[in-house]
Amino acid sequence: MNVLVIGANGKIGKQLVEKLTNEEEYKPKAMVRKEDQLQQFKDMGANTVLADVEGNIDDLTAAAEGMDAVVFTAGSGAHTGADKTMMVDFDGAVKAMTAAERAGAKRFIIVSAIGVHHRENWMEKAPYYSAAKHYADVWLRASGLDYTIIRPGLLTNNAGIRKIQAAPDLERAEIPREDVANVIVTSLKDDSTVGKSFDLVSGDQTIEAALKTV
Repeated sequence: MNVLVIGANGKIGKQLVEKLTNEEEYKPKAMVRKEDQLQQFKDMGANTVLADVEGNIDDLTAAAEGMDAVVFTAGSGAHTGADKTMMVDFDGAVKAMTAAERAGAKRFIIVSAIGVHHRENWMEKAPYYSAAKHYADVWLRASGLDYTIIRPGLLTNNAGIRKIQAAPDLERAEIPREDVANVIVTSLKDDSTVGKSFDLVSGDQTIEAALKTV
């Protein structure tokens, strides 16, 4: 399976590309914005492409050509304002979906944020972040893509333990970024996750078992 990872230079994306390169059935393509970010992925054995979710849809479509799946892990970052957040986390995601549809990449997985499907759970200090994630998810559900929406809780840099809890609604809790990447890999393998949206935190179930319950 050829998989385009958008946001490959991010903390989740980088681990995801590395994990996919270690799986025989996957051929990841790392999409990054800067030329100096390419070599690290070439060293992993991954294909690479220069493109920007704030750029032209035609460039994104070209990046998605020949792909079976697209994973959107891009984000504007914690220190950006509402304008940048909306252009990356919402509009960038929508452009990626459009590009995937045009390129014939039917499978689409997006990394969202816990609780954003409920307005009352939106972040008080940065409601624009929750809004961007929420409406990107709404757009994806309305698309013709075979989607999976993963809404992780508070992200940490701890080592993954491959034990999670996944459900339509969960209390806010932590999860290592590595385990989010592990969940993405497993979701790509598990067709039962198509058309599913779920919150994700650390728990006591194996990833495979937890995903069967969402």
